[in-house]
Amino acid sequence: MADSPTAPHPDLLTLRQQIDGLDRELLALLNRRASLAQQVGEIKKMEGSVVFRPEREAQVIDGLKAANPGPLKSESVAPIWREIMSACRALETPTRVAYLGPAGTFSEEAALGFFGSSIVKVPCANFDEVLHNTVAGSADFGVVPVENSTEGVVTRSLDLFLTTPLFIIGETSLLVRHNLLRRENALEGITAVCAHPQALAQCHGWLSLHLPKVERRPVASNAEGARLAAADASLAAIASERAGSEFGLHVVSPAIQDEAHNRTRFAILAHPDRHPRPSASGHDCTSLVVSVDNRPGAVHDMLVPLKKHGVSMSRFESRPARSGQWEYYFYIDLQGHPDQPHVAAAMQELRAVCAFFKVLGTYPIDVH
Repeated sequence: MADSPTAPHPDLLTLRQQIDGLDRELLALLNRRASLAQQVGEIKKMEGSVVFRPEREAQVIDGLKAANPGPLKSESVAPIWREIMSACRALETPTRVAYLGPAGTFSEEAALGFFGSSIVKVPCANFDEVLHNTVAGSADFGVVPVENSTEGVVTRSLDLFLTTPLFIIGETSLLVRHNLLRRENALEGITAVCAHPQALAQCHGWLSLHLPKVERRPVASNAEGARLAAADASLAAIASERAGSEFGLHVVSPAIQDEAHNRTRFAILAHPDRHPRPSASGHDCTSLVVSVDNRPGAVHDMLVPLKKHGVSMSRFESRPARSGQWEYYFYIDLQGHPDQPHVAAAMQELRAVCAFFKVLGTYPIDVH
């Protein structure tokens, strides 16, 4: 006869009852917050102002993290409150977000991490479609990757920034953990590994060591690779655990990326006719793309205004202008906001020495 289960410790029962009581108090408080958010939404409708203000949400999260006495970790505050604000925002109006699909991509994960799960998802086949849907108004916001800590910039995104009317209103970074996924829980018999070219590059070392003779097949997204692997037992995919769950695949080998701390930075895009430029939050980034005449000292002259006014750069990348004249576009991230006098002065002088000058966006830096 099986032993009867041990009775719970009396202190455990008491603690559980206290937690249940607190949960109901939290629910009541969250509903009070939601009610206030609805009232805010009504005022915004009368004023014609937008529902989502990234700088306001950044300030709220920063304030809560600064006031957090623990034991809840400060890094847990941002995702909790993003979900709360997302749920409250959804009561005002649905937020439609375009990203590289299908379900299970890191772009989807970035969109959910930034906006919370109470959004209307608009999965797209490629980055061009993400921008098209956002420009056309089918989506309120677009999410595209711009930089990876292992492989550098995402060139297609940067090239699209040159011609799009969209501008950056926010950013988020994601710890990217690549997994080898397959219907069969084994490495034997794989004929090809399907993934986005960036993922294949980020796992080059592992693939060369463990699957040196297997074809590396680039596809539109990692989730698309997972979909293909689910349909063909001879294929494997590189994707997230989320994609593996979505398509019913085994994690044959976890964390196969060459760099343990592999992160991807994503830009949040909006149309200036439908969303105002974020005001200063206190910790902002201003992204530019510029070009200068092909002459000696031109790049030096471009950097002088920044040094003169004490404006720091956090990123400086070049891309060929494709003019056939060995000319380049320079993508620059400045620390600060144009509402700050020293940043405004530096940008004004920088514009004067540039043949091409475009502000890609000003936005709060990632608060995760």
